[in-house]
Amino acid sequence: TGKEKLKSIEEVLAGAELAPAQCLWTTEASRSVQLRMDELCPEQPITVHQMFTNSVQKYGKLTALASKRGNKWEKVTFSEYYHLSRMAAKGFLKLGLEQFHSVAILGFNSAEWFIAAVGTVFAGGIMAGIYTTNSPDACLYVAKDSRANVIVVENQKQLDKILQVKDKLPHLKAIVQYSGSLKEKLPNFYSWEEFMGLGLEVSDQELDEVISSQKANQCCVLIYTSGTTGSPKGVMLSHDNITWTAHHASRAGDMQPAEIRQESLVSYLPLSHIAAQIYDLWTGIQWGEQVSFAQPDALKGSLVDTLREVTPTAHMGVPRVWEKIMEKIKEGISRCGYMKRKLVTWAMSVSLEANQRLTKDEEKSFLFTLADSLVLQKLRAELGISNCVKFFSGAAPIGNETLQFFLGLNIRLYEAYGMSESSGPHFMSGPKVYRFSSCGKVVPGCRYKLVNVDADGIGEVCFWGRNVFMGFLNLEDKTKEALDEDGWLRSGDLGKVDEDGFLYITGRIKELIITAGGENVAPLSIEDAVKQELPIISNAMLIGDKRKFLSMLLTLKCTINPETTEPTDILSLEAVEFCQRLGSQSTKVSGIIGGKDKIVYQSIEEGIARVNSKATSNAQRIQKWTILGKDFSIVGGELGPTMKLRRPVVLQIYHGEIESFYRE
Repeated sequence: TGKEKLKSIEEVLAGAELAPAQCLWTTEASRSVQLRMDELCPEQPITVHQMFTNSVQKYGKLTALASKRGNKWEKVTFSEYYHLSRMAAKGFLKLGLEQFHSVAILGFNSAEWFIAAVGTVFAGGIMAGIYTTNSPDACLYVAKDSRANVIVVENQKQLDKILQVKDKLPHLKAIVQYSGSLKEKLPNFYSWEEFMGLGLEVSDQELDEVISSQKANQCCVLIYTSGTTGSPKGVMLSHDNITWTAHHASRAGDMQPAEIRQESLVSYLPLSHIAAQIYDLWTGIQWGEQVSFAQPDALKGSLVDTLREVTPTAHMGVPRVWEKIMEKIKEGISRCGYMKRKLVTWAMSVSLEANQRLTKDEEKSFLFTLADSLVLQKLRAELGISNCVKFFSGAAPIGNETLQFFLGLNIRLYEAYGMSESSGPHFMSGPKVYRFSSCGKVVPGCRYKLVNVDADGIGEVCFWGRNVFMGFLNLEDKTKEALDEDGWLRSGDLGKVDEDGFLYITGRIKELIITAGGENVAPLSIEDAVKQELPIISNAMLIGDKRKFLSMLLTLKCTINPETTEPTDILSLEAVEFCQRLGSQSTKVSGIIGGKDKIVYQSIEEGIARVNSKATSNAQRIQKWTILGKDFSIVGGELGPTMKLRRPVVLQIYHGEIESFYRE
């Protein structure tokens, strides 16, 4: 009965030893919060240290971390990982890490990153990741806001950023560098080996006292939102946010505990972002997964090599990563001879059709089985994903073209949806929960509601659950904006839910275009349609807020400079082929823009006309467009660190081009 359930939750709470708290939220690092426990999620709250000791008991001898040094993979077991994390915690205590002050970590994914992160939490500090793409000023903002006592950097390049701003950091006591040799010996500056040796002077008893004073409803992690608008906000996550989410969200995605089958994954996405942190670091500890670290140049092209060596059982990518893999495969196919190309195209069309038609129970056709074993299995093996059973996409909306392309390889991309403020996923897809272009169902134990629902059933998605954050550090107004009066988290996203509980995100409230005529236009579906019609287009951004009509900025697919990751002037293979099919000889972006290539312009005009022909009203049609001279990139500032389009930045950078659309 309800009463009995309530009584059992009260008993769990009584035994949980939580810190006293009066409120669901706080903006102070040292304050505690009430947990959103109810009959849907009555589990005992635990700290990160308790989660880790549980795992060491079960998975102690299994490999936890694998790092490639030279040609050899060096492996660390869960028992070793736990002891290294304790050594790091002692090192931080020795360096003077104070309770609820932070250790900021600035570097590419590595065993040292993980050990420093866990060690910070064991030592009673708050772990704050900094994006490696951040400027010195952006690093300063995070380190200052989180009161960093120690900053852990990867190499000289990252160290230089901190040296430029360290005099403005009143709380900073030491810097530790975990990769490459130290150029010069500076005061309070340690190599990783020196740092790990510092802990020898701190007793187990001293560390254990710090650990046993920790409570599950206290802050242990800060995630800085990448700030597509304004300054980044520090999302405070509690021990319970981390341990509950690592346990429950991953099971919703069908990640297996190691006693059933050890999952293996490759860590390469930024760990300062919630997606990789919850998926690689915390869930890895919870279920005893083996995490292998990619090379720092993973996104410049080496990721596939690592995948081939590791052959992971699960792989997560942000949409841009899946798009890049798609582009790479398309290039590979176009380099094949005529017969092989025909064979691959046939196999992919059979697979796409079967995957779109198949419900779970239907028999796979003989043709489909043939296509898969003959052709597609080999293609997947070339990518290093032949052992992979689960493919996840998150952190930004993914286009239908990409989803369909991978169905053609017999790969379902399971979309997850959530935000930093919900400790990552709030809705999950997986082998048992999948529907094309949906973000799946709410994670069991969590709740959702749609508010201000319109005639089409679309409303703002709001979240409730043990994964909902403590508050934004030092930002009371922003915290009150994010939570409604009952403590529900407002996502700022618009979505609808079908009769079976599958969620479809239709856009962001902030990105909604309201034309001068008062028409509401959600840009995502229109942009996606343009990209699907015109495979030469890399990025499409719809403009029209407070304007008389809609216009669009377009960029062309081009090659990337592997050193600087900047887009070049040279068209990608797919773009060149697009031109050749039209009878154009163009091979450079600069040879097309400004109307130089009439054939390509005519083709884009026709593609946009086809998209316009499907528009629901005249106000939804694209009236003017232009091709920009350079594709969007992280370096250029148009994309955030997880390759999400930063619309306000694009509006600033291309202000001139946009204004020229609307001059009478």
